[in-house]
This record gives sequence, structure tokens and C-alpha cells, in this order.
Amino acid sequence: MKPVETDELTIHYDAARCVHSRHCILGLPGVFLEGERPWIRPAGASTAAIVKAIEACPSGALTYQRKDGAGEAAPAVNTIRVWENGPLEVRGDLRLGGREMRRALLCRCGKTARPPFCDNSHRKGFGATGLPGFNEKKDHEPEGAGGPLVIEPEEHGSNRITGNAEVIGSDGQRVARVKKAWFCRCGASGAKPFCDSSHKLIGFTKAVE
Repeated sequence: MKPVETDELTIHYDAARCVHSRHCILGLPGVFLEGERPWIRPAGASTAAIVKAIEACPSGALTYQRKDGAGEAAPAVNTIRVWENGPLEVRGDLRLGGREMRRALLCRCGKTARPPFCDNSHRKGFGATGLPGFNEKKDHEPEGAGGPLVIEPEEHGSNRITGNAEVIGSDGQRVARVKKAWFCRCGASGAKPFCDSSHKLIGFTKAVE
């Protein structure tokens, strides 16, 4: 989809990253119109309202660039939220494959056709709690709350994430604070959301785009 322009913003939409969480449609139905073409009509709201709706998008399918040169600011605290029976929602000053981003949904069921990103394959039968217990072994005093958070999907293995981050359950409670941790990408770990090397035991094969 071509970028959508306003006087103050350039809005980008990456359909391949979209999981149809509908935050945009429910949050700003006058701008994001389900089933319509074009489906983004920014004349229906203020710049501040559009920015707020875009930043609510968990997958990063929607992004924006201000025409004064400013982009989306990184949050003060990098977070990795565990979805119930679903992906990891990562927000922060993200680095992935040489790209900078602020939001991403990382597959943890092992079935995605868009590794390392979620493509809703978990809906076909993946069960994993969004409320893992507090993990004392993974809980480290942070050197800070933000800063670069580097995501490195390992070929046929886990997601290695390096940097200060708070891992939180779907209820908002802290699971751990990490500086470097490996997160399950195959769906078979007995220590979800963290990797326990089950990918080696099950012969997990999933290349990384």
C-alpha cells in the first residue's frame, strides 16, 4: 500500500505484519475503515489522535513519520508482553535485522510463515499461558529501563533478545527483568516464554526471513 499523506504525517501500512488486532479500527473508526478502499482516511481526525491510534498497533504494521523529521519516540521502558495463546508483543527501541522499529509481534507457536513475526498461525491450535509465573532466575537488576533492544532470531532456534527489558504477563504483572534472554520460537519449550532448548529435541526447522 502506498503511504498516506497528511499535512503533518506520512502514514505507512505493512499488510504482511498486520494480525488484525483492530486497535486502529476500534480506536479511531472515522479514520481506519474496515472493508473500505482506501481504508485509511486521515481527514477524519487530528494528527494527535491518529498518532495515538497508530502507536496502539501492537504489530508495527502501522507506522508514521512526521514531516518535521521526527519519528515515533521509543517508550521509556522496553517491554516484552506475553499474549495468552499467542505471540510476544515487544515495544521499545528495537533493532531487528538491521532495521529500527518500535513495535513487533514475535511468533512463539513455531508455525508462522513470516518468521520471526506473528501471522496468526497460533489461532490454528497453540496453547500457552499469558500468565507465566515470576522467574527469579531470569530476573536481573536492570542497568536502565530503555536503550537499544536487539532481537536476533536464531536459525531453527530461539529469539535472542539483548538489552534492558521487562517481561510482563498478559495481566501486566512482571515475569522478569532481562539484560539478555532467549525466548522460545518453536512452541515446545517447557519454560515458556523462555527457551529451554526443546527446539533441538523436536528437530525444529524454521528459517528466518
